[in-house]
Amino acid sequence: MEKPVIAIDGPAGAGKSTVARALANYLNLRYLDTGAMYRAFALRLHRLEQLEAEDLVAAFGEARISFGTGTPPPVFLDVEDVSEAIRMPEIGELASRLSAIREVRVLLLRQQQEIVADGGVVLEGRDATTVIAPNANLKIYMTASLEERARRRSREFSAKGLEEDFRDVRSQIEQRDHRDINRQDSPLTVAPDAEIIETGGKSIDAVINEIVELLHQRAGGHGRTDV
Repeated sequence: MEKPVIAIDGPAGAGKSTVARALANYLNLRYLDTGAMYRAFALRLHRLEQLEAEDLVAAFGEARISFGTGTPPPVFLDVEDVSEAIRMPEIGELASRLSAIREVRVLLLRQQQEIVADGGVVLEGRDATTVIAPNANLKIYMTASLEERARRRSREFSAKGLEEDFRDVRSQIEQRDHRDINRQDSPLTVAPDAEIIETGGKSIDAVINEIVELLHQRAGGHGRTDV
């Protein structure tokens, strides 16, 4: 399995981005953060002050989202590196709202599937296993309790110098869960052939080891390759 596609799905704060980046680096594969694409879309609309535009896709225009090289790879909106700007809490919240809009999803889906088509990629984000890469060699659904996910997200904000009230962070994640699970178009769900990994209380290395072992099993290999 020289150029496998590994798709990682699950709710907000389950550790998808952290694990996917580390896994891609460990396996020497490309990393695709689909959530970053929605955040870049949200950032552009936020800057244009066209959040209530009747045609959001038209407001987005011909902008192109791409990724550079590095760990993690920088995110570009056209030629601008927006890696830091898209991580602001208000952009994440707007991105979640935009992800429920079918026209937005269709627009970004084309770009995402172009990146996945050549293989050799680890992609993560809601719908990664069910819509973006339904034929992935390995599908992982990562999850954790609401409290654990809120704690992780709070730590991420603190590390960036952003002090967010834990109760607000927990509430935001709970609301995102509700939107993702109950939206009409492509709701968050577990793919029938996905492997479920509970990440609560586990280190990043432990989760990566689980995924690498599963990949070996799918490829017909034996044994465990510890990180």
